[in-house]
Amino acid sequence: QVQLVESGGGLVQAGGSLRVSCAASGRTFSYYTMGWFRQAPGKEREFVAAISWRGDITYYVDSVKGRFTISRDNTKSTVYLQMNSLKPEDTAVYYCAARPGIPGTRLDEYDYWGQGTQVTVSS
Repeated sequence: QVQLVESGGGLVQAGGSLRVSCAASGRTFSYYTMGWFRQAPGKEREFVAAISWRGDITYYVDSVKGRFTISRDNTKSTVYLQMNSLKPEDTAVYYCAARPGIPGTRLDEYDYWGQGTQVTVSS
């Protein structure tokens, strides 16, 4: 079992920055690929970014490329999502997720999920 707890969400103006974090506990964090997903009101949960267990492979959805950066610190069992140049359409609950193996972009590829953290971008 892996337990995931997100933090760092909040309210920010458009164009601003925010970093959300996800702390993991349980099984060895460094064995897991980590992903960030988000769900806006009335919409389905969507993939945002993923990072391999060594941090050498990253994937991003096109809408956040060049603005968001996923990273991880295996010594702290934590994955981060640095979000810059935020837009109102980035408003959502952000979830981190974990899976063994290579990074994936589908929800059903991930075994463990956090409870989410709200990010609100005002215009």
